[in-house]
Amino acid sequence: MTLQTLNQLPPAAAKEALLRCCGADRWAEALVKSRPYADSSALFEMADRIWRGLEEADWREAFLQHPRIGDIDSLKAKYADTRQWAQGEQAGASDASEEVLQALADGNQRYEAKFGHLFIVCATKKSADDMLAIMNDRLPNPPDLELGIAAEEQRKITRIRLEKMITP
Repeated sequence: MTLQTLNQLPPAAAKEALLRCCGADRWAEALVKSRPYADSSALFEMADRIWRGLEEADWREAFLQHPRIGDIDSLKAKYADTRQWAQGEQAGASDASEEVLQALADGNQRYEAKFGHLFIVCATKKSADDMLAIMNDRLPNPPDLELGIAAEEQRKITRIRLEKMITP
């Protein structure tokens, strides 16, 4: 889809397309209402501005739309709409050793128990070992700091997905 197409879609269809980039309903609605966008920079700037103005509940809503890092089964089942994007983003986990995948699974459990949401990292161009190291580095964080880090990682993921979506 092109930016022009996004600008011209009916509101419901535009929202549906944007929700594939970020699962926060209020974010998608606000982006739809802000159309048309003169260029991709305007879209990206507005997407960031809206994201940063959302509340914790909105961020957590977006986090729920992600598969767990390294969980290939959840990529296939729950996230069929964004599977191609998520698989590409998590390509570094696809050929990881069983040991690293198990460490990611264990780390995910500890992370979710501590923070109450999935471990969110912009996984593009990161190996499974990289993601495991990042997770281990972030596990000691206090919850309020970690929420902000996760939200920024979500913003990065969203930007990459927006770029993919509007590429002609």
